[in-house]
Amino acid sequence: MILVAIGSNLAAPGFASPQAVAAAAVAQLPMIGIAVVRQSCWYLSEPVPPSDQPWYVNGAAIVETPLLPAALLGELLALETRFGRRRRARNAARTLDLDLLDYEGWQCATRRLVLPHPRLAERRFVLAPLAEIAPDWRHPGLGLMAAELLALMPPGQPVHRLGDPEMPRR
Repeated sequence: MILVAIGSNLAAPGFASPQAVAAAAVAQLPMIGIAVVRQSCWYLSEPVPPSDQPWYVNGAAIVETPLLPAALLGELLALETRFGRRRRARNAARTLDLDLLDYEGWQCATRRLVLPHPRLAERRFVLAPLAEIAPDWRHPGLGLMAAELLALMPPGQPVHRLGDPEMPRR
């Protein structure tokens, strides 16, 4: 299983909202050789670490591709750039963030690519959509399923499914 996280908290030029950016990016994945098998709902999450920047729209997708991990990451990063992503400062607001979370259980750590994604087990905004589409997926290093990792998250990191009546207004 190949897993990709999607996030945005700034509207790119030509788009009305971060959600529109994220949805458009997912729609473009098949055009670059990445088939979307299953996609989560969209979630709204507070920035991590907490800051005064806008909240994020987050989601996750199960994808299929003939691309190997490094090439897949390259395509994801190129798509971010096409949507106006500029890497200036760590944890800065962004038009698009596409993270390769896992590639068929591969484990590697190079300067450019770390699999599974090194912080996925610490991020509720990643685990909530991931547990929705792949609750039984097991973290290759920790051996825990996505739903278990989400249940083990400490309080904090507010994440709300878009459209949920309990969602705060932002």
